[in-house]
Amino acid sequence: MKERKITSTKNNHLDRIMTGSEIVVNALIQEGVDIIFGYPGGVLLDIYDVIYHMPKIRHILVRHEQGATHAADGYARATGKPGVVLVTSGPGATNTVTGIATAYTDSIPLVVFTGQVPTVMIGNDAFQEADIIGITRPITKHSYLVRDVDLLQQTIQEAFYLAATGRPGPVLIDLPRDILRAKTIFRRRRPVRISGYNPVYEGHQQQIEKAADLINKSKRPLIYAGGGVNIGNAADSLRSLAIAARIPVTTTLMGIGSFPEDHDLSLGMVGMHGTWCANMAISQCDLLIAVGARFDDRVTGKIEDFSVRSKKIHIDIDPSSISKNIKVDIPIVGDAAHILPELKKLIKSVDNEKWLQKIRNWKKEHPLVVPDSTEYIMPQYIIKKLSEITNREAIIVTDVGQNQMWAAQYYSFKNPRSILSSGGLGTMGYGLPASIGAAVGRPDRTVVCITGDGGFQMNIQELATAVYYKIPVKIIILNNGYLGMVRQWQDLFYGKRYSHTCIKEGSPDFIKLAESYGAIGMRIKDPEEVEKALRQSLDVNDHPVVMDFIIHPEENVFPMVPAGAPLNEMIEKNRR
Repeated sequence: MKERKITSTKNNHLDRIMTGSEIVVNALIQEGVDIIFGYPGGVLLDIYDVIYHMPKIRHILVRHEQGATHAADGYARATGKPGVVLVTSGPGATNTVTGIATAYTDSIPLVVFTGQVPTVMIGNDAFQEADIIGITRPITKHSYLVRDVDLLQQTIQEAFYLAATGRPGPVLIDLPRDILRAKTIFRRRRPVRISGYNPVYEGHQQQIEKAADLINKSKRPLIYAGGGVNIGNAADSLRSLAIAARIPVTTTLMGIGSFPEDHDLSLGMVGMHGTWCANMAISQCDLLIAVGARFDDRVTGKIEDFSVRSKKIHIDIDPSSISKNIKVDIPIVGDAAHILPELKKLIKSVDNEKWLQKIRNWKKEHPLVVPDSTEYIMPQYIIKKLSEITNREAIIVTDVGQNQMWAAQYYSFKNPRSILSSGGLGTMGYGLPASIGAAVGRPDRTVVCITGDGGFQMNIQELATAVYYKIPVKIIILNNGYLGMVRQWQDLFYGKRYSHTCIKEGSPDFIKLAESYGAIGMRIKDPEEVEKALRQSLDVNDHPVVMDFIIHPEENVFPMVPAGAPLNEMIEKNRR
């Protein structure tokens, strides 16, 4: 969607005269917002003065604007509600770009408010002016530059509606300083209607019937569930259909948790670091039912060889995602939470016992195993032990790289919205601030950040945020002294030429650093101390805990599909 410039409106109902700054805060309260992640600056002083007198809004002061967007993103993923960001103009606004792009790629609802110079100075290269609308246009669902205070309230209402409906995503509102000081009438909330924007929720009945007919005739059906299942709150419907029809389920990284991974029908994650069973099932199924997934390259591998034996059904709320990467036979545009129950009504008992037995054999012959080592702590063991101790009930927030893949492979998730991870953009530095946002949004859940020694340092300043607000996130650093996933590629495909991936020298003492911020720090080198450290961290309720696990420096993530290879050509074992 293109930039929407608000210019005029008419006053139809007198409620109360307010400044633009007062309208912003009161409109947020109207939308049910109680948490803002932000960082103040000159052009936002009026808004922050209103917040000072407004106890209904809790403002979390981050230490960097990128941290604000990731924290709001984590909040949104954990709660299902839009995350809200408030930052100043110029560098404050540009510092949000990576976080906005992260949310956009993974379809996460955010509303980002940026300060702007006064309208008469826009385009004059004024102090701390940046064209944030132009900069973020490709990575927002929609953007607004407010030029008339009379439409400020309407703009905010539209932004929240757009961010959370259809395929969710970030919406940006740029606020010139003079608009924040101008006055107009603040009105009662009205229903939002946007011309030309009408997301489809109900699937086409004939398409649903065609899909059911294909499923009833199939012998080797497979459900491929993506992040849209979790985002669209369709996990219960997916589970019900899969179990009733006895159709095995594989998920993308973003789809993890939409189906319990301890269930017999679960094949785990598919793709570059997916399970042997999932990748082989994709390759040999005769019907692939894609739900809320976009067939990205980390899942498909070599596109020409992707699931060539199968007919394909694709259910997605975003019509532009259908047949974009992989041509499908039966597209169904709509909300999975609406479509799956309708589909279930039409599905008979599928005759696929031979298929299920084949899958059981694959699981038995090619399981995910924890490598043995008497010298080092194995990262897979840490994740598996964490899964056991937390009874698979924690919210796991990952950074990007090996730590992300080990978490996805070994935690054994059973609930939706339980793994928060930058799937599409692959943003290092996401884990810590996102875990803070998740913990703020879900104080009833244990939140664990799993990161590497590289990614942790990218937004390490947010430890101050966690300490100040007594947010008890548990931070697991899988410390191997390398940029692990890049080193893995250098190991496998570049003759172990580790060019600029060793970061051991020059990295800080994470324990001393944690303690300097006021957090609790632990260093764990002995495998026998892993469980004790994890249990001790879970007993802490008022401080963040940083656990520095010294792991095998050259452990790799397997299985692995090499870039450009089909899914059935996996590397299963380390080549050390």
